[in-house]
Amino acid sequence: MVFLWTALYVCAILFANLTLNNFIPLPVFGLLSVGTLFFGAVFTLRDRLHDFGLKAVYRAIALALVVNFVMGWVLMESEPNRMRFIIASFTAILISELTDTAVFQSFMEKSWLYRALSSNVVSIPLDTFLFNIMAFYGIMSWRDIGQIIFGDLVFKAVIATVVAFAIYYGLKKPKQILNA
Repeated sequence: MVFLWTALYVCAILFANLTLNNFIPLPVFGLLSVGTLFFGAVFTLRDRLHDFGLKAVYRAIALALVVNFVMGWVLMESEPNRMRFIIASFTAILISELTDTAVFQSFMEKSWLYRALSSNVVSIPLDTFLFNIMAFYGIMSWRDIGQIIFGDLVFKAVIATVVAFAIYYGLKKPKQILNA
């Protein structure tokens, strides 16, 4: 099972990075990166890997960084800001995922759902601000960057929360759900 959860985690990051500079204009939110729709699940998928031990978590983060660097380099060849996007993604993933792991581990006496939601509260804004400022500063206006950050925060939080509840209650037997 660790391979399945690792693959889901790595693929979610990969799809997010390959669609990071494609935007959907939304009323109220402004610009929403298509990558956000994938990245919303990333932190919660990584939290699931804690069930297999801390080494599994660190291996998955390392694998995601390597796969995304290589695939970004190969598949974003025609993107003029390729290196900038790769560095922004690498840095944001490394810092936010390690922070998410530390917060998750600090609440080991709590339920998995509590740990996942608590770590996401810290890591989602960290990742969002780091990545968007590093990736788009000087390319887009502060107004556009602000819209992207706002949309990213909202959608990542909603998606991460839905995925966390789905994983948490999906892994429980029906009797356990009634007693939760």
